[in-house]
Parts: sequence; structure tokens; C-alpha cells
Amino acid sequence: MSKSRGSYSTSDLSRQSGDIIAEALRHPVTITQRNKPRLILLNIEDYQRLMKQSDRRTAGTNETMPDELFAEFENAVEAYAVEDEAGRS
Repeated sequence: MSKSRGSYSTSDLSRQSGDIIAEALRHPVTITQRNKPRLILLNIEDYQRLMKQSDRRTAGTNETMPDELFAEFENAVEAYAVEDEAGRS
């Protein structure tokens, strides 16, 4: 059984692969192992779009990051830490 929409365990994947693949064709699906995200399944169009975007990226540092983007980054890290801590409970 799935934990939440778009998130399945590796056991779910072995039992429900057809349903999970069908869902991954509509939107990215997270595969977890021991309650930790391990894989993302996504359709080829999304993958190709991400690969094109990665070609345009440039490296930077925290110091060169615009303040607004740095604030978004900090918020995302904080949200991830809270979610990760809740998953350990």
C-alpha cells in the first residue's frame, strides 16, 4: 500500500509495478526503501526536459546566489529536515 500519493516502497513496487508505472507516466513517483526516498520514476518527456535544463546550469556558491533564491534554498532545506525528522519518529 502506498504511504502517500506518488510515494511507494520497494515492496509496493514489486507487488504493484504496473499501477506504479502507470502513475509515473502521469507524474513523478518516489520509491522509498526503509522509509527513505531512494528513487524517482518519471516519464521520458520530464526526464528529457530536466536534462535540457541541466545543460544550461552554471556552478555558483552561496555567496553568489541572489538573496531571494538563497532564502528559498534555506526554506527547502528546513522543510526537508523537518520531514526527515518526522519520518524517523
